[in-house]
Amino acid sequence: MERGSTVNKEKDYAEVTDCFSHALEISLSNTKKVENEDEDEEGSDGEDEEDKSGLDLAWKMLDVSRAIWEKEPDYTIEKINILSVLAEVALEGEIQNEGMAVLLKVVAAALNPVDYKRRHGYFKATDSPLPIVPGYDVAGVVVKVGSEVKGLKEGDEVYGDVNEKALDGPKQFGTLAEYVAVEERLLALKPKNMDFVEAAALPLAIETAYEGLERADFKEGQSILVLNGAGGVGSFVIQLAKHVFGASKVAATSSTTKLELLESLGADIAIDYTKENFEELPDKYDVVYDAIGQVEKAVKVVKEGGSVVSIVSITTSIPPPGFSFVLTSNGSILTKLSPYLESGKVKPILDPKTPFSFENVKEAYTYLESHRAMGKIVIYPMP
Repeated sequence: MERGSTVNKEKDYAEVTDCFSHALEISLSNTKKVENEDEDEEGSDGEDEEDKSGLDLAWKMLDVSRAIWEKEPDYTIEKINILSVLAEVALEGEIQNEGMAVLLKVVAAALNPVDYKRRHGYFKATDSPLPIVPGYDVAGVVVKVGSEVKGLKEGDEVYGDVNEKALDGPKQFGTLAEYVAVEERLLALKPKNMDFVEAAALPLAIETAYEGLERADFKEGQSILVLNGAGGVGSFVIQLAKHVFGASKVAATSSTTKLELLESLGADIAIDYTKENFEELPDKYDVVYDAIGQVEKAVKVVKEGGSVVSIVSITTSIPPPGFSFVLTSNGSILTKLSPYLESGKVKPILDPKTPFSFENVKEAYTYLESHRAMGKIVIYPMP
């Protein structure tokens, strides 16, 4: 059987999702009871036996997880075993407009650097309240749709980045779970030629690459230098610049061991940063895409009237003509790129160790933080 290509369609999703939705409905309606222990709980009188059972189950699960996070406020991978419990209790708790949401059975989920940075509290000022289930990228099957969903239906195989704003209030319950609720506008149909593992490796990185090129107003016939071209975003910048935007020249930097990868992606010039300083080379470029955090050097090699895009230097001042941005997730980007993905002109780069099983998420995170990966890290199979 093709890796990640099918799920058990005979499983009774309706029964499962109805149960989860019921537990959610009760937990949301009783938020004040849980948050304020001094409040009178007599309001539960008169509920039927089914409602009481749902309430007890939902809050028992959430209370346990909250106690864990209060004890260890910096999220630890050792607690990964409770992720499915969290997702089961509050599948749609973070969705502002439930009618626009779809419920996915997660088949595969990819890790990104933002996942471990979020875990270490880098963005806690704008993050969701604890406890948090991590995960941005997902590929899965639609098992339930909201009343206002128009373009997707049950059984559709989809993928996307579930957080519209990567750092501003990302979802409390992410993709490292059995199920996740996602707004329809953040999803796209999975490319027909890709399995779930390959599709899960795409969304956040390829959308970031595309949005950066658009913001830089990159045009056909222009030249570009990609810093960290072998990284998750950089590898897509090379491919998109070459095969989608029509670049005249693509240069990229990497370590010695990854130079061949740059060339295979379409780079015309592969620069070994361990042997050469790119800012001292004679060539100038219309656009420099900084995916490593060297914007001060990048502005030295951009042509007059050109642009420097940074996805790393978001908290520091950037000298002109540089600018930084944070991705706004949008499924329409994935749909727009579908012909290039299905033709094979643009493809995900998977690390040789991928996929990691759900039980080995701790190992996957450790590997991600080692910076030794040569491609995306994907979690599959999911529970």
